Amino acid sequence: MADRKNELRKERFRSMMLAVLLLLGIVVIGTIGYVLIEGYTLLEALYMTIITMSTVGFGEVEPLSDLGKIFTFFLIVFSFGIFAYAVTTLTRYIVDGIFRYYYMDFKIKKRIDKLKNHVIVCGYGRNGRQAVDELTRHQVEVVIVDHHPPIIEEIRKNPDMLYIEGDATSDETLNDANIMNARALVTALPNDADNLFVVLSARELNPNLKIISRASDAQTDKKLKSAGATNVIMPDRIGGQRMAKLVAQPDVIDFLDFIMLQDPDEVYLEEISCNNLDRCFTDKSIGEWSIRKHTGANIIGLKTKDNHYIVNPGPEVKISSYDQLFVLGRRAQLEKLRNILTGKENLPEDESSANRS
Repeated sequence: MADRKNELRKERFRSMMLAVLLLLGIVVIGTIGYVLIEGYTLLEALYMTIITMSTVGFGEVEPLSDLGKIFTFFLIVFSFGIFAYAVTTLTRYIVDGIFRYYYMDFKIKKRIDKLKNHVIVCGYGRNGRQAVDELTRHQVEVVIVDHHPPIIEEIRKNPDMLYIEGDATSDETLNDANIMNARALVTALPNDADNLFVVLSARELNPNLKIISRASDAQTDKKLKSAGATNVIMPDRIGGQRMAKLVAQPDVIDFLDFIMLQDPDEVYLEEISCNNLDRCFTDKSIGEWSIRKHTGANIIGLKTKDNHYIVNPGPEVKISSYDQLFVLGRRAQLEKLRNILTGKENLPEDESSANRS
């Protein structure tokens, strides 16, 4: 059904272009004919052609010769049908909203061309929608790629959503999504072969891109990683583990859902990079930072530069500028922590001087 609608839209576009070409053709023929037969100026010939085609009943610019009358007779016969066809086709094209959609797509494409560090999500199915919702909640710019007309029409209803209507396995479509300036790509297509093709194409177009791929078959996992996927997610496997956990540890799962899905103004788990760590904190232990005391946020884990994870680090653990922190807190608490760590906001005088001594 979706392919049929897309083909119908293309057919209407082709009909519209044919009508325009036929209309322009008869105008050119009429204009040249009046210039050659009656010796009219170009403007007079064009005027005579238009009033003849539209049958408005205005008089001739100059009295016509016999040959001119014969030419006018044939021009009326052939142009009347073409003019009516062109008007009908153009009206249907505009009324059906196709012209509006092409104009909307053009404006969206201009916005996408200006993006940097955005995320491309291929496939707006169940998994794709969840990815878009989560990225949007993190205020990340997202470009959706899908080739199903009903899905694109649904996306168009939201003026804030960016999209490309096309096949995600095509290099041209990925380039339209500005893949060269993207920071990550999520491919959530239902077919593993399509996801594999997207990963191959995306990795070739942008070698530094972070690529997250969906997979259904366990054997596809290795192929996707070999093709260039940074991470591979298997929703069916995760779903099975989750169901088992809900039986064995239901409160733990509910608690994690509460943290991950909660409104950021209430509670939020965020990753904070230490790349821009203020020098007064370098090689200081978590206990010396007194983060909980001054911000209310909690460091519940960290990732070191050698990709080693430390869960619930103790106060003696030292932090370097290469680490990534996993912090739990409210939006205001996390923002204050980020400002303090980067030197945008000072610690209280006693704590600040103690750290710098």
